[in-house]
Amino acid sequence: MGQYHHLSLAEREDIMLMRRERMGVREIARAIGRDKSTVSRELARNSSPTGAVPYHGASTAQRKSERRRARCRRPRLMDDPERRALVVSKVRDDRWSPEQVEGRIRAERPELAVSDSTIYRAIASGSLDCELPGHRRMSRMLRHRGKRRRRRGTEERRGRIEVTHELSERPPEASRRSRPGDWEGDTVAGRQGAACLVTLVDRRSGYLAGGLAARKSAAEVTRVVESSLSGMPAETLTLDRGKEFARAADMQRDLGTPVFFCLPHHPWERGTNENTNGLLRDFFPKGGSLDATTDEEVQAVYATLNRRPRKRLGWKCLEEVFHSKALHLL
Repeated sequence: MGQYHHLSLAEREDIMLMRRERMGVREIARAIGRDKSTVSRELARNSSPTGAVPYHGASTAQRKSERRRARCRRPRLMDDPERRALVVSKVRDDRWSPEQVEGRIRAERPELAVSDSTIYRAIASGSLDCELPGHRRMSRMLRHRGKRRRRRGTEERRGRIEVTHELSERPPEASRRSRPGDWEGDTVAGRQGAACLVTLVDRRSGYLAGGLAARKSAAEVTRVVESSLSGMPAETLTLDRGKEFARAADMQRDLGTPVFFCLPHHPWERGTNENTNGLLRDFFPKGGSLDATTDEEVQAVYATLNRRPRKRLGWKCLEEVFHSKALHLL
């Protein structure tokens, strides 16, 4: 048996014209190459009972057919108002990825489960764009918004600093991520010479600490690092070789924590930290000034990232893993 195809608008127009000429069902079926039952069903469903012969209008019949097909299709998951509102809120307001949304919903609200593929399809189709003001697109809320990666330069512009410990000396527990308190540190710059963000990331959980430094100077960055890690578990601290970390020996003495340095041009040796810095660029775009930003605003962004679920943590958020506690995020 061949595959059945619904009547097209052109075929309905042919049926309409031949019906006006009082042609019978069998004649119409032969003329358009359809079975007589198809034509009979079309006239019974879509004709208006006016006059001696029911009137069959092609455009009206097409609209009725499309409405019936829409009612018959399986409801889409994203048509559910509660599920849709939850997904939109987390992608638009908290900048969660579709995979993070899927994982956390399955863990906390399984009755609203939806796959990341379904969310991506809804975003790609533009059906969620109406949830944003103006003419913005929901796809712009995703982390990679079609931007191309820039090629990194090879010229070393940073001065030499005193290295307290090489990375090869770091204890194996830190490399295995088997305990909290092994930190990776870096800065996220605003405009040159102005304020910057200090980012400290726990290797085991990914938990983000740090804050706003008024200047990207060794003294100011050291102050933020020491105040941020005070009272926190701090077994090791791994930094890059930027001049803002020139006072690493002071940090090591004040915190009682050994400070290790990566090799030059080896950012993957602080991979967790680099990934977190990329996430922060969603909130603090590259090239923008941080001078008008307050530390309270920075801490609010850090808290948002710390409450974002992660796949590698079984969809727990960073704060839950670092502090060993359960939160309600939905």
